[in-house]
Amino acid sequence: HIAKRIRAAQSILILTHHKPDGDALGTSLALHRGLEAIGVRSEIILSGPIDSNLLAMTTPEDRLERLENIGSLDDRPEPSLVLVVDTGAWTQLEAVGEWLRSRTDRIIGVDHHARGGSVAGERIVDTSCASATQAMVPLLDALDVDLSSNRIAEALFLGLATDTGWFRFSSAGPEVYRLAARLMECGARKDDIYARVEQNASPSRFAMVARALGSLRFIDHGAVAVMKLGLEDFAETGASLEELAGIVNTPLEIGSVRASILLTQAEAGRTKVSFRSKPPVGSGSFIDVNELAARFGGGGHVHAAGARIDGDLDEAFAEIERKLDDSA
Repeated sequence: HIAKRIRAAQSILILTHHKPDGDALGTSLALHRGLEAIGVRSEIILSGPIDSNLLAMTTPEDRLERLENIGSLDDRPEPSLVLVVDTGAWTQLEAVGEWLRSRTDRIIGVDHHARGGSVAGERIVDTSCASATQAMVPLLDALDVDLSSNRIAEALFLGLATDTGWFRFSSAGPEVYRLAARLMECGARKDDIYARVEQNASPSRFAMVARALGSLRFIDHGAVAVMKLGLEDFAETGASLEELAGIVNTPLEIGSVRASILLTQAEAGRTKVSFRSKPPVGSGSFIDVNELAARFGGGGHVHAAGARIDGDLDEAFAEIERKLDDSA
């Protein structure tokens, strides 16, 4: 049904959550490239900071624009359909929320997150999928898109690999590996993608890694590691928000740590919180960071989530420590 609606569309606008990660970008690119392959015109508009290594995966033909550069969507031609991918949460679509609310009937969502709102009139949400790109594949198949064309497989692999921690997370089950094999057979070059995305860091990023580790503290009897990066760290290193991807995972290498939290303050009075946790070993316990993030109005997955807290770094740390103590 949704494939039929898409084929009949004259133009499609593709949106995703603020500060796109590899899955958000990969899903957007795969959909755009697939639509172009079947003759349906589409464009992608992103909002918020994005890792420059991820942007290097795009091409001029992708017709990707930044919301910050174009202003209001009201000034652009009205699309036949809007595809919102890798999110269904209004909190992650604040920059375009007002524009979206009056167009619910022409919005289609493709997502794999359990938490979501009423953004889209129709949605494909498969929470068994490890990435939004995995949830996108059945739709592309229904559209008879050749995944080996137009670097579509590469975009799908980007989302699948980054959202599973390069296949390390517990979400990377047999279906994920089967899909990865299919995408590689369709032309996705895993070593090239990994090198461009994960082995292309700047010196300023490593300066931030050092500062984050220098701030490392342990709470909840050593089970939770917390790191902080503040306004001075950004000013003194020259680093940008886009360069922080993955830093939150570093303390998970410590055997006793079950979850890691990175507090980032890039603007006065507001702190971004990134949560990561390990899957259980055998019959051991684990920390559901999706549930933890929800206490702060955020969300995500069992092992990867995010939230925002009004206040500076110390206030955010105190609130996290208090809520962890309340749940103990």
